[in-house]
Amino acid sequence: MGVTLTKSAQWTAAGRGPATLEVTPLNEAILQEIIVFVESFLYMYPREAKFVFVEPLGWKTSLEPLAFGSGYVVSEKTVKSEEVDKNGEPLLFLSVPQIKVRSFGQLSCLLYIAKDKKLKEAQACLEANRDPVVKILGSDYSTTKREDSSALRILDKIIKDDDPEHEIKTNIAMLIQQMDMHLLNYSLKHISLEIRLNPSAIKNDVELLQRYSGKGEQTVLESIEYTSDYEFSNGCRAPPWRQIHGEMCYVLVKPHDVEALCITCSTEGVFLNGGKTDDATEINYERKGKIYKDLITILREKSATFSKNMAKQGNTFNEEQQKETFQPDEAPKKEEVTTKADAEKSTLQMNPINFVRNPIGKRLEPSLNWKSTVDLKDHRSSGRDTQEEKHARIEKGRSSVVSGRMQSARKAADKPEEILSESSSESEEDEEPPDHRQEANADLPSEYWQIQKLVKYLKGGNQTATVIALCSMRDFNLAQETCQLAIRDVGGLEVLINLLDTDEVKCKIGSLKILKEISHNPQIRRNIVDLGGLPIMVNILDSPNKNLKCLAAETIANVAKFRRARQAVRQHGGITKLVALLDCGQSPSEPPQPSLYETRDVEVARCGAQALWSCSKSYANKEAIRKAGGIPLLARLLKTSHEDMLIPVVGTLQECASEENYRAAIKAERIIENLVKNLNSANEQLQEHCAMAIYQCAEDEETRDLVRLHGGLKPLASLLGKTDNKERLAAVTGAIWKCSISKENVTKFREYRAIETLVGLLSDQPEEVLVNVVGALGECCQEYENRVLVRKCGGIQPLVSLLVGINQSLLVNVTKAVGACAVEPESMMIIDRLDGVRLLWSLLKNPHPDVKASAAWALCPCIENAKDAGEMVRSFVGGLELVVNLLKSDNKEVLASVCAAITNIAKDQENLAVITDHGVVPLLSKLANTNNDKLRHHLAEAIARCCMWGRNRVAFGEYKAVAPLVRYLKSDDTNVHRATTQALYQLSEDANNCITMHENGAVKLLLDMVGSPDQSLQEAAAGCISNIRRLALATEKARYA
Repeated sequence: MGVTLTKSAQWTAAGRGPATLEVTPLNEAILQEIIVFVESFLYMYPREAKFVFVEPLGWKTSLEPLAFGSGYVVSEKTVKSEEVDKNGEPLLFLSVPQIKVRSFGQLSCLLYIAKDKKLKEAQACLEANRDPVVKILGSDYSTTKREDSSALRILDKIIKDDDPEHEIKTNIAMLIQQMDMHLLNYSLKHISLEIRLNPSAIKNDVELLQRYSGKGEQTVLESIEYTSDYEFSNGCRAPPWRQIHGEMCYVLVKPHDVEALCITCSTEGVFLNGGKTDDATEINYERKGKIYKDLITILREKSATFSKNMAKQGNTFNEEQQKETFQPDEAPKKEEVTTKADAEKSTLQMNPINFVRNPIGKRLEPSLNWKSTVDLKDHRSSGRDTQEEKHARIEKGRSSVVSGRMQSARKAADKPEEILSESSSESEEDEEPPDHRQEANADLPSEYWQIQKLVKYLKGGNQTATVIALCSMRDFNLAQETCQLAIRDVGGLEVLINLLDTDEVKCKIGSLKILKEISHNPQIRRNIVDLGGLPIMVNILDSPNKNLKCLAAETIANVAKFRRARQAVRQHGGITKLVALLDCGQSPSEPPQPSLYETRDVEVARCGAQALWSCSKSYANKEAIRKAGGIPLLARLLKTSHEDMLIPVVGTLQECASEENYRAAIKAERIIENLVKNLNSANEQLQEHCAMAIYQCAEDEETRDLVRLHGGLKPLASLLGKTDNKERLAAVTGAIWKCSISKENVTKFREYRAIETLVGLLSDQPEEVLVNVVGALGECCQEYENRVLVRKCGGIQPLVSLLVGINQSLLVNVTKAVGACAVEPESMMIIDRLDGVRLLWSLLKNPHPDVKASAAWALCPCIENAKDAGEMVRSFVGGLELVVNLLKSDNKEVLASVCAAITNIAKDQENLAVITDHGVVPLLSKLANTNNDKLRHHLAEAIARCCMWGRNRVAFGEYKAVAPLVRYLKSDDTNVHRATTQALYQLSEDANNCITMHENGAVKLLLDMVGSPDQSLQEAAAGCISNIRRLALATEKARYA
């Protein structure tokens, strides 16, 4: 631990008093590792835990005596451990605030007592004991005085020791030595992954921020300026004696809403310092607070106004930032700026590496004597031709690399797939992580430099050397990001992709195996696309070598995780070739045989399905798969019993089933039966994808019936009880939700006791699960028995509590479920008691139209079944005005739901009077000229109800609402006929309205309605005709009188 604290830990170098550990991610990581080591010491090494230190470890603690319990003698100011040494001295002694500990056992107990103060106590202990090994084992074991602290020296020292406890000392010394090595390696790994700042990046950020600063309200800052105008030749503005600590400059920032900030910009990041001293000439360099990655990040956290205005200026700022910084990052010159990490580099025995970027237009090519089929000249010239085109897409810090694959692109130009456009749902390219490269002054692991040597062999070796280099490269842990980026940073990606153009199968296989592993990294995926790797891999799919086909398909599956890659696969004819890989020669009429799966053909089909799964996230690719005949082949592969084949096949079907054309084809190919069968698999991932595919397909009524007929509802209900896998649970609840739309399925779910299980899932679940659970309950509660069941299981309260959420989909579903429950009077009483109606009413203010509409629909049964509905509605301040104003919406579903709510509200005369005063009549009249039957139905009902107050009948006629209502009688919807005749009956109480109806041909239409089997429709039509006829008779009598 002493070596780590001396070499790797970061200590303060400014300020008064003893040095302290800085608050940095590295220090925190080291402390956490030490805490884990000490905490586990007591039960992992019980004998060594009792060893008494040569000297106690002492420090100032923040723990109080009352924190100590059994095993300690506690007084008001002191604590003594009951465990003592051979002289009777306690192994832990606390005299507030000083504490002394003399064994690892007591240190372990202390950390257990400290609980959330562990980190603080560990830091205080190490700050007070810079070389704790000396106090634990004696001065002969100092780790700070000499470099020779190897395990052999420690072992030799203890063997010569006459101490009878030398065996325990040996064990402790070796454990500490191992821990030290672990911490050093951990620190190296941590440092290697850090992205260091440089003067150029800081200067660009400051200049950009200055452009957006000023006195206006829309500016991001009032001002930002350097504390020093002098700039050294290395770009730094900090004094030389501060540059040795990695500090580059100091910036004074004046935000709009907080006091001025003095910020230090260093290679490790930016942080607040102590500000200028009283004489305003010197800076207090002591760090105050944590380190941030750049100026933008620290200012976003410190100033709310900056964050808000930056959000407005975001796109413009980012574009300018990319424009300013499109150049190779350069660290401060090594001889002028020396960081703490640089001081240790000499101990790693590393070879230098050339970090110069490739000049524009130059392609890194392997100098292989046996490479006979690739025209290097063509590749270089085509690379220069395409460089300007690619330059527009290259992001900040990206190396200038060239595709050079135009010839293969031209071969695929005539493919019919190319004319397909990308999915509208993918209007923006998938999120790609920012590119970053290892800095030249970073401490990198030895693997980085070894990979550099291997890439050199790849570039300049012969065939044998190339194969050996590829094999050696595979021996590294290619899943580690450092190794992946090492291959890219030294030009290895270009070489690996160029090797795919050779005729040597071994080299192709070796290259693809490496590319397959490293393409899990998002940055590597993007670089492979930029270098034109995908067209070559697509061409390899035509190779007669099945091993090559498999590797190429698997690599495509990894790379095609973002939109640009998926588009490239399609445009170069990849979809058709991948679909062709699915044909493994198995007859659809024959049952799958285990021996068949062991053949290479089936492995090729599996890899092809894997690649299609990745590509199928694009609408255009889904269409290309369907047109290439992929559905019958996927259906045939779905009959196999091998899970590693089934998972990508079902995954592809799941993605494609979102399209209606696919759902029809899935029914035609009888795929639902196999999806249901695989729900009973023991593989959780396969269960998840099958359930998700059913969820997508169950939009159609016929599919829902097929799921029931093939016995799919029971396994879905049984999977509800397995809540440990949240992704699978979300898929299963989604399938149950969609299947519950059919009443026959709901009856089955009730038999399988799925409704009780769904109620139990209403709490402590992620939102994606809750959305589906509530949606399923909303469908189930359309039946009386299920509403009672939900109430008896205590489901009303958690449903009402979900009304306060912000998730749009969840709110739509939960309002529907609450509205369904409100149909039952007893459930309505519970909803009212829990203030559920007020929460529903407040959702009418939600900005999302779907939520507004769903809330308004839910309010209808609440008002209808509430005990004193009129008084309840009036108790909501501004509630009625809010409802009336919603009639100004442009959304047809919102308008229909609000009209339905007004129909129920207007049943109370006082409420009807209030909404009349708020102008409900002209707003309803304005909606009359609509062709939407759902809106016509509820609008006519609302008009009929509103006619029952004052002179509203006359007002509807004055606002021209009568003539459009007559046209509603020509609709094919019986509900529209019933509502319209009732509205016309009420309006016909006014003479002028009767005249308007007669002029618009209402009598003939109403006569037809009199013969309807619907009694209420008959009565309303007859009453309206009666009023019109009575007016005609009165007019005739007056004329002849």
